[in-house]
Amino acid sequence: MATVLSVSGSPSASSRTSRLLRHLDQRLAAQGHDVIPLDVRTIPAEALLGADFRHPAIVEAIELFARADGVVVGTPVYKASYSGVLKALLDLLPQYALAGKTVLPLATGGSVAHVLAIDYALRPVLNSMGAAHIVQGWFTLDKDLSVQDDGSLAVAPAATEALGQVVDQFSAALGRTPLLAVAG
Repeated sequence: MATVLSVSGSPSASSRTSRLLRHLDQRLAAQGHDVIPLDVRTIPAEALLGADFRHPAIVEAIELFARADGVVVGTPVYKASYSGVLKALLDLLPQYALAGKTVLPLATGGSVAHVLAIDYALRPVLNSMGAAHIVQGWFTLDKDLSVQDDGSLAVAPAATEALGQVVDQFSAALGRTPLLAVAG
């Protein structure tokens, strides 16, 4: 199947966004995909903020994007947009780092007032980076995600169903990359 890079744009080590991505990674892996997790917060701040393109962590991140057939991008929503740490990474990637790739944008936040952050903040950036196909994204309310005592994530039933649908659509789309996007 496909190689999927699962990128968490959360700056927090205890992030529900990161836990959600790792939870969804399991579904993608069960469907036969090779899933590579990337938590942007683990990239040294001096490399991200100093735009050190030669830093080994930045070089590795660029290589991970190049290897991937598909990319899941998850972010908490802050001030109606995606996280600054995610922006710092996206700014360091080559202009067309998503060329020929299928992308699934995901976001989490505390209020439905931020639901359009995917379409008005994140999707345009992903599109400008040459994504061949950006599938329908999904916004999950923080209240629908709870961390269990063992560290696992519990997702509310309605959110589980919706997330399952968008992940399955992403998985199906991985095999249908337009030829024009690959040729560019």
